[in-house]
Amino acid sequence: MLLIDQGIAMLEISAAMMGRTETIHPTFLWDHQNRVLIDTGYPGQLPLIQEQISDCGFSVQDVSKIIITHQDLDHIGSLPAIIQHCKQAPEVFASEIEKPYIEGDTRLVKLSPEAIAQALASLPDNVPPEWRNAFKHTLENPPSAPVNRMLRDGEELPFGGGIIAIHTPGHTPGHTSLYHIPSKTLIAADALNVREGQLIGPDPATTFDLAFARLSLQKLTHYDIRNVICYHGGLFTDNPNQRIRELAYP
Repeated sequence: MLLIDQGIAMLEISAAMMGRTETIHPTFLWDHQNRVLIDTGYPGQLPLIQEQISDCGFSVQDVSKIIITHQDLDHIGSLPAIIQHCKQAPEVFASEIEKPYIEGDTRLVKLSPEAIAQALASLPDNVPPEWRNAFKHTLENPPSAPVNRMLRDGEELPFGGGIIAIHTPGHTPGHTSLYHIPSKTLIAADALNVREGQLIGPDPATTFDLAFARLSLQKLTHYDIRNVICYHGGLFTDNPNQRIRELAYP
């Protein structure tokens, strides 16, 4: 866990994935009334998320709001488990476009039968059969949960000191980034990435519509950004406004 500013922390969730260690970075926000989790990791990562939220001085049981930036498995994976673990069912936010995917009514755009077969073929040979079968089952039956509240583009959510929803489609059809007003933090989700300490644009290998994703970056230039939290790569603070302009207008 890395404390970014008062009331906002970047979580660091590391686990072995497909034969290698992968670290993802959900965000946790809090104020006097609300405990807000942004994205929920892969399936089975509830204990890791609990540990990180405990480092902030809270319990995952007290999460009152969950914002899902988009439908990918590493963002929705532990959503049902977290909801079940909470004392009261948290309100779940997502864009209207992503809602049917998160709720399980529509197949995730990146989990076609061909994509599932490719993912299984890419597993290392030493992966045990039971793990391979469990992975296959998860891909064919991804977790789902109800979305209670639609995120409108430009909407300011009245918790965590104020969070603005920014629709940044491309990585998925309804991808959403968020801007935390008090700390001037862009929660980029997968609209941006950090690689070897450098802020880069959307990853072509994992992006649904690359041209649209690159175009969406122009919307981020309207905000005064001090910190960028990327789900893959973590925190970037080296003059992010200038770097985002370079990426948005190459």
